[in-house]
Amino acid sequence: MFPSSQKTHFKFNFFILLFWVSQLLVLSSGFELDESLTYIWPLPSEFTYGNATLTVDPTLSLSVLGKGGDLKILREGFERYKKIIFKHVSGVSIFEKLRGIRSVYDISELRIIVSSGSEELQLGVDESYALFVAKNDGKSIFGEATIEANTVYGALRGLETFSQLCAFDYGTKSVQVYKAPWYIKDKPRFAYRGLLLDTSRHYLPIDVIKQTIESMSYAKLNVLHWHIIDEQSFPLEVPTYPNLWNGAYTKWERYTVEDASEIVSFSYYFGWYIAGIHVMAEVDVPGHAESWGAGYPDLWPSSSCREPLDVSKDSTFDLIAGILSDIRKIFPFELFHLGGDEVNTDCWTSTPHVKQWLNDRNMTAKDAYQYFVLKAQEIAILQGWTPVNWEETFNAFSANLNPRTVVHNWLGPGVCPKAVAKGFRCIFSNQAVWYLDHLDVPWDKVYNAEPLEGINNVSEQNLVLGGEVCMWGETADTSNVHQTIWPRAAAAAERLWSKREAVSARNITLTALPRFHYFRCLLNRRGVQAAPVTNKYARQPPTGPGSCYEQ
Repeated sequence: MFPSSQKTHFKFNFFILLFWVSQLLVLSSGFELDESLTYIWPLPSEFTYGNATLTVDPTLSLSVLGKGGDLKILREGFERYKKIIFKHVSGVSIFEKLRGIRSVYDISELRIIVSSGSEELQLGVDESYALFVAKNDGKSIFGEATIEANTVYGALRGLETFSQLCAFDYGTKSVQVYKAPWYIKDKPRFAYRGLLLDTSRHYLPIDVIKQTIESMSYAKLNVLHWHIIDEQSFPLEVPTYPNLWNGAYTKWERYTVEDASEIVSFSYYFGWYIAGIHVMAEVDVPGHAESWGAGYPDLWPSSSCREPLDVSKDSTFDLIAGILSDIRKIFPFELFHLGGDEVNTDCWTSTPHVKQWLNDRNMTAKDAYQYFVLKAQEIAILQGWTPVNWEETFNAFSANLNPRTVVHNWLGPGVCPKAVAKGFRCIFSNQAVWYLDHLDVPWDKVYNAEPLEGINNVSEQNLVLGGEVCMWGETADTSNVHQTIWPRAAAAAERLWSKREAVSARNITLTALPRFHYFRCLLNRRGVQAAPVTNKYARQPPTGPGSCYEQ
């Protein structure tokens, strides 16, 4: 028999041993993927798979066919993705070289067939593709890996999917494709899949904007809505009115014409890789424009009442025309955002010369708001743009709004159904679910938001261009903007790309959350600072040690 003190000591040591054994078991068990799920984000429209594992040659070659086969951007896109796929592998290993051995791989060539030789990128460009990955047994009409697309942009979306099928195996130090053979037939649900980036509330260096564009391509988002200027700052150079960027925070927080052109060019073609991303610029009028007066004070109704812009002066509209004429040379995308939101007209009714102007024309402040918006739309249309306006313009005077207007929803649900019922096109950005600066909105609310909610008529559904998540910059700058955008923007990206029934069925905690964790970790591996998925507040760091795949 042990003395009581020895019994206590023995029990203590026993429980310590049990604790450490349990920890070792946890550590050794590791994280396992649910093999019943498909770890491609966003989820393709149609796909089948098998149970084989294929190896991919690190010297993977490219074969191109079709009218688009000679496009330089296609070859450079392949080289860009090759660097992503083979990040941990660089051709033949040193051991193979020393031994004179050449490994045999299941996939040694990627064949890409592009029907069209056009590089034109407009809203609604065909982004569909088919992807086939299998071990070539000599009987199939397909190669080992084949992408077929009507346009180069469909081929690029297919390259992104192929890159997600390829996984590095640390045991064999090789790139493998699991669950082969794969047959994927894919296309986006919506033509417009956007992200708003605000560079007025906080200036973002062009490299940060480029990183944002690159990360968008991983989730198949295709429109960067660049909210360049606002009441706080005017960082953009406008050659015709060179004093406008006196409204920048400092002389170092500005975008030259060349900077803006570089960002637009990068969105189409960056580094070795074409992004296929539109850039829609926004010049918000008549509100949100106080910063304009730093360079041209006559734009203010008075020195003490600085916005909206002075509606009574022709010079105000001359300046807007000059801005749009200058930046039309930079932004080729067919849509242009004219804002029109949150217009407080008190300055117009309290400033004597503006008030007199209103009285002379028997106009109310609301009439003047309509007058300003419609006149700005005319200027944009003369430049060959289709105007986009925030929903307040539709709510205030839908009967008189230019019929070409795209209504941009943000205040809440129910606006897109009203807009499309009157024949307008609409973009969904309900602030309750798709404003990324709302840090308390969890991933599942972003994921479950449905742009077509309340719209049952098919012809009216077709008027919804898509949707956009909004990264307003009041509390985001270079230090945290990507942690705020990602991964929640990807939740909206799948909603906008994948079939509605695929993303709405069953329990998303079981069907989407594990895949969402996986995609967040893929972003991290590619150098994107995506925050943990299940934080109480977005962009918070992890609360403790753990796997990327479980945070």
